[in-house]
Amino acid sequence: MILYEYPFNERMRTYLRLEQLFRRLFELITREAAVDHHFALSTIFEIMEVSARADLKSDLLRDLERHKSNFENLHDNPAIAQDMLRQIIKQLDVCYANLHAQTGKTGQPLTENDWLMSIRSRISIPGGTSSFDLPAYHRWQNMPASRRKQDLLGWVDCLQPLAESLALLLSLLRGTGTAQKVAASNGQFQQSLPAGKAYQLLRLRIAENSGLIPEISANRLMVSVRLVRSDENGSQPAYAESAAFELTLCA
Repeated sequence: MILYEYPFNERMRTYLRLEQLFRRLFELITREAAVDHHFALSTIFEIMEVSARADLKSDLLRDLERHKSNFENLHDNPAIAQDMLRQIIKQLDVCYANLHAQTGKTGQPLTENDWLMSIRSRISIPGGTSSFDLPAYHRWQNMPASRRKQDLLGWVDCLQPLAESLALLLSLLRGTGTAQKVAASNGQFQQSLPAGKAYQLLRLRIAENSGLIPEISANRLMVSVRLVRSDENGSQPAYAESAAFELTLCA
C-alpha cells in the first residue's frame, strides 16, 4: 500500500513539510558519504526557511497545550489506560517546555555562524559550493565521516525541540482517525463531511500494484478524490473504472 496525506489547512501543510524535511535530514546524517552530508546541510537550511514563519512556534505551543488539556480530562476514566495517559501528558509537557525555552527564530544559533551562512548563501546556486568558491567547505567535506556527523548533530541540536514537538503532535493526530474501506466509481469518489467537525488531515492508502494516483481535494464540507493512471510518457489520463482504497480522516 502507498500512503498519501492531504492537509486541510495551511498550518498542517507546514507541519507535514517540516516532518518530511526532518525525516530526510536524520536519514542523511546516518550515512557516510560527503555528498549525503552536503544534502543534509542543505536540508537544515530548508528547515530554517520553512520554519521562519512568525506564528509557527505559537501554533505548536497552542496545539501542545490543547492536546494536554484534552488528555487531562481523561484522568480517572476507567476505559483509559492511566499509565499510558500519564506518559503522553509527560511527553507533551517536555516538548512544550523545550520549545518554549527557545528564543528567537528557529535555528537562530545557526544564523550566527558566519561559515554556515556563507554556505547557505551559495548552496542554492547551481555548482555554487565548488572548491574554488568555498575552499573551507571543501576541506570540511574531506574530513572523516565521524567528524562531519558530529558537526551535523551539533548544528541540528537547536532544531530538536521543533522536530520532537512535530513528531508528537502528528503522531497524536494520526491516532484520532479510523480507517474505512471505500470505492471510487468510474475513478471518482466524493464524501460529505459532518458540519461542525474540523478535520485536519486526510490519509489515503491505495494498492501499489494498482498503478493509480489519487488527486485529492478537500475542504470543511467535502472530500473529493480523482484517480489517474501514470503512463510511460508521464501523462496522467483519468481512470474510468471502479477501484477501492482506504480512507482515514483525522481531527
